[in-house]
Amino acid sequence: MDDASLIAALRLTSGSDPVPAEVTSAAQAAFALRVPGAVTARAQPAPASSGVRDTFENGAAFLRFAADDLVVELEFTLDGELLTLAGQLSPAEGVARVEIRTPEATVVREPPGSGRFAATALPQGWFSVVCHLADRPPVATPWTQVRL
Repeated sequence: MDDASLIAALRLTSGSDPVPAEVTSAAQAAFALRVPGAVTARAQPAPASSGVRDTFENGAAFLRFAADDLVVELEFTLDGELLTLAGQLSPAEGVARVEIRTPEATVVREPPGSGRFAATALPQGWFSVVCHLADRPPVATPWTQVRL
C-alpha cells in the first residue's frame, strides 16, 4: 500500500473531516526526509584542544556530532546570504559518501582519505548531514537550524 492509499484509508475509517491538502503534503515531504536504518549522531561539545567550537559566533557556526566511533565536525561560514560548509570526518576510513541535505536540495560529496569535505552556496536554515559507510548503517546528524 502506498502512502496516499494509507492516508485515504485512515480518512475513511476515522469518519472525520478530511485533512487539508497542504497538511498532507507537508507530512509527506517530512516523511521523505528520513533515512531508514540510519544511526542518529548526537551533538557533542568539542574538546578545547581540537580548535572546533560548538558555538555560533563572529559569523561562523561550529558544530560537532558523534555516533559510535564516527565524529562529524562542521564549520559554517556566511558568504553573502548563503552558507559555506567545511566538514571533517574522524575516522575517515570506510566513509563512501556524504550527503549535505537541506529541505530544498541535497549535495553529495565523496571525501578523500583525509575525511574533509565542503559545499558552497547552501541556503541558511535547516540542514542534516548523512555519512554513508561501506560496512555499516549510515550515520545522520539531526536536523539543525543554521542562520548566521
